[in-house]
Amino acid sequence: MVDRFEEMRQDVIQFNRKHPDVWRLFCGFTFDMINRGFMNYSVNAIFERIRWEIDAGGDGVTSFKLNNNYRAFYARAFMRKYPQHYGFFRTREQKSRDLAPVNLPELMPSHFH
Repeated sequence: MVDRFEEMRQDVIQFNRKHPDVWRLFCGFTFDMINRGFMNYSVNAIFERIRWEIDAGGDGVTSFKLNNNYRAFYARAFMRKYPQHYGFFRTREQKSRDLAPVNLPELMPSHFH
């Protein structure tokens, strides 16, 4: 059985294939902060800046632009690709490895009233 971690990881891989511009922006904005002298920074802030800059695959009505579940995966991917910046994003244990998959579609704004 696939765990929740793998389910989310596959979602991120699919999203990144469809929207490689998000990875480019993520790296660019992260390097902006590194070059300004930050030793650590918030992956949340990077994601919010991406949201501000572009419509990352959604129209704001039928789908979310950038799923918050992707944050940890992008942060870890950045630090794997650029090991000299390991620790730039502070990460926690991913407890999703111990959870069953939810097998649910991604929530859309229409799910909320």
